[in-house]
Amino acid sequence: MSKLTESLQRLTGDRRATVDAVTAAPTPLQPIDLTDDAVVAEVLDLAVRVGEVLLASGTGAMDTAEQVQFIAATYGLAQCDVDVTYNSIVLSAYRGPTLPPASTMRIVHYRSMDFTRLAAVDRLTRRIRREAVTPSEAHEALTAVTTAPHPYNRWIATLAWASMAASVSVLMGGGVLVASVAFLTTMVIYRVNRVLNRIGLPFFFQQVAGGLVAATPAATLYTFQDQLGVEIRPSQIISAGVVVLLSGLSLVGSVQDAITGAPITAAARFFEVVMMTGGIIAGVAISLRLTGVLGSTLPPVNVEITELVQLPVLVMSGAFASMFYALACYAEQRALTAAWFGGAAGALVYMVAHQFGIGPIIGSALAATVVGFAGGLMARRALTPPLVVVVAGITPLLPGLSLYRGLYALLNNEVVIGLGSLLAAFGIGCALAAGVTLGEWIARTLRRPRILRRTDDIRRPVFKTRRRKPVETHTQKAA
Repeated sequence: MSKLTESLQRLTGDRRATVDAVTAAPTPLQPIDLTDDAVVAEVLDLAVRVGEVLLASGTGAMDTAEQVQFIAATYGLAQCDVDVTYNSIVLSAYRGPTLPPASTMRIVHYRSMDFTRLAAVDRLTRRIRREAVTPSEAHEALTAVTTAPHPYNRWIATLAWASMAASVSVLMGGGVLVASVAFLTTMVIYRVNRVLNRIGLPFFFQQVAGGLVAATPAATLYTFQDQLGVEIRPSQIISAGVVVLLSGLSLVGSVQDAITGAPITAAARFFEVVMMTGGIIAGVAISLRLTGVLGSTLPPVNVEITELVQLPVLVMSGAFASMFYALACYAEQRALTAAWFGGAAGALVYMVAHQFGIGPIIGSALAATVVGFAGGLMARRALTPPLVVVVAGITPLLPGLSLYRGLYALLNNEVVIGLGSLLAAFGIGCALAAGVTLGEWIARTLRRPRILRRTDDIRRPVFKTRRRKPVETHTQKAA
């Protein structure tokens, strides 16, 4: 029991993730000359560039605003107004009654799921808080982070996406054949979308192409399964491909923004998620229609009840799916382990909830809460942002099968069943994002490092000294 307790302490640790720390400083920690416009502009640019990396990686608007505000306050600009929207960051700093306010704005032109870059910016923020880093030094470090190449080769990312799809197909009950087909199909999807992205095709049509590629091999194999002597369930392959395409969308960020008080950004992100999901549905629908024209009709979507005997295999599948997703997003090695544990915890809770008859929406919410809580704790030990763990952890639980079931029903004139399945997919997605937000909040408030205490708005270390026993003299001993 003591070894288990020691292992849990090592896993969670007493170090907090950057997002857990207090983000307001009572006084400037590294004050600058507020009358020097050039230095003030340099600090504001540093703050919004850090926010750009966070926002582009899917971090919530409120967390991004807090990080931007803290960096500005660290250098003496304690009174700042930060406005973070879907693709812009506006920062205005108050410099006193005799000086005009300084402001800057930055537009986020890209979306990047590079978890190594996100973790590096997280460490830079820690360093700015602990050390006397000048604005110019911080600028150089940030430029080195944002211009550095990916830590892994593109082919490693391709294999990771394909392995993730194979793990998801096993999680849905598929065998070796289904996993192999899902693996090869996802490799084709990734490489095709890379080519389409290089020529500048809008992302919506890339999702359409991905949905088309995801459904075509499954339909082809099902058509010729008698000639090939195999038995295959196309829904498992298609659903795995849909989950891979859904995993790149900022579902967690959109719902988190709505919950934490950023409705404008939440609406923009959610509309983007809806549009990109519509592209996936359109691609799958085109493939199914073409298959029907050629004389092959896919079978109905049948979901088998999972037995507890298969639970270890399914949990391992969820764990590896999360780990491969983190690897595909260029996560660091220590973050891969944390993502593995997060995926295992989420899959285990979801499967156990399913066995007790809990619905998929409530089960997804419970699993996501556990993932968010575990991500908040493990991020302290792995020194990686909690976003890396939670996004990877809920990826195997994305409603790919519900989307396919709803689309299949609509194409077969089963409107009520189709709309019900699509609404269920929507509910599962919102439940996952809301559960992650709740789990992160619990992790932030439940465990506090013992060496730290609250002083005003900043936590400072407290060192306890031991009292030494007085040494007796020879005179006292004689008495």
